Amino acid sequence: MPGESAAELDTLTLHDLHTLPLDVAALFEQAELQDPQFGLAWYRNLATTVFGSHAGLCVHVLRRDGQAIAALPVIASKAGLGHKVVALGNYYTSLFSPALACDVQPNELALLVRQAVRAHSPLQSLRLAPMAPTAPGFDLMRTALAAAGLVPFDYFCFGNWYQPISGNAEQYLASRPGDLRSTLRRMGKKFTTAGGHFEIVSSPDQTADAAASFISVYSSSWKRPEPFAGFIPGLAHLCAQKGWLRLGLAKIDKQVVAAQLWIVAAGKANIYKLAYDPAFRHLSPGSLLTAQLMRHVIDVDKVQEIDYLTGDDAYKNQWMSSRRERRGLIAFNPRTLGGLAGLVRESSARRLKPLFQRRPGADEVATPLAHR
Repeated sequence: MPGESAAELDTLTLHDLHTLPLDVAALFEQAELQDPQFGLAWYRNLATTVFGSHAGLCVHVLRRDGQAIAALPVIASKAGLGHKVVALGNYYTSLFSPALACDVQPNELALLVRQAVRAHSPLQSLRLAPMAPTAPGFDLMRTALAAAGLVPFDYFCFGNWYQPISGNAEQYLASRPGDLRSTLRRMGKKFTTAGGHFEIVSSPDQTADAAASFISVYSSSWKRPEPFAGFIPGLAHLCAQKGWLRLGLAKIDKQVVAAQLWIVAAGKANIYKLAYDPAFRHLSPGSLLTAQLMRHVIDVDKVQEIDYLTGDDAYKNQWMSSRRERRGLIAFNPRTLGGLAGLVRESSARRLKPLFQRRPGADEVATPLAHR
């Protein structure tokens, strides 16, 4: 309005997640209310157990009148003669978003992007993924990337199966496919007869033992060992401290035969990681434990949504009725040689992709991009 002074905007780059200014920490606290993966506790655990002392880890911050309104946590790495910058995350991350104030504008965010470009000069590319394409931050960031002089593209990351909840657990389970309901009935009786029972751990004083049981089952399963041994115990501990932890254990007498780590926050239950001992496959302990946790989060926690997070695994549509996409943004800097080369490759691949898709058998070459 006439007579009002323009807001003062400034940027800074921080390198220590454990000593953030109070206004920046408060912005992450607000972001955490949307999803645990947007909060400072999540990033600190990820940084400590996965990235260690990585020199490229930093948070780019935008302030308006001395108050943080945007924070972008990233990892930068050398790439040829320049740098590539990616969202602070890896395969442990199923959803990413910068921490944003509700009234931040694209032209303001462009200043934050320019700060990242300067801090990692010569910057070749900036990639943010995986993101929810329907969230306001997705379009805001895409517009800001372009306004800052980068050339952005969006791309598919993975499918995400989820279940909106409107009734109680029995209503939900009754709506599942008949073969799943039959399995739960038949195997439930066998499991109980074999001495089976369930435990759901949520309190901090039980977390260490429960996390150890989870890791033991995970190690005996068909899955590859965790490459970063500290991440899951650290995640379980922080979730317990926050009141988010639902670590389910299926036991035959005292032996844990299946384990699942669920995170309940912001009205949603995230099915984060699961495993079972193949020696007990005949009792379907994984499916039975899933059903038990479903009952708990629906009837006790009263969640509005259950989320299977990452991937289009075939079994997920038995438990979930809805699917959406997670997408990413990759932006190239045309003012650097590496950025220009990436831009040309990306543009060419997108122009050629429809030609390949019209060919018979083109499914094998229908994904020329690999930004996962």
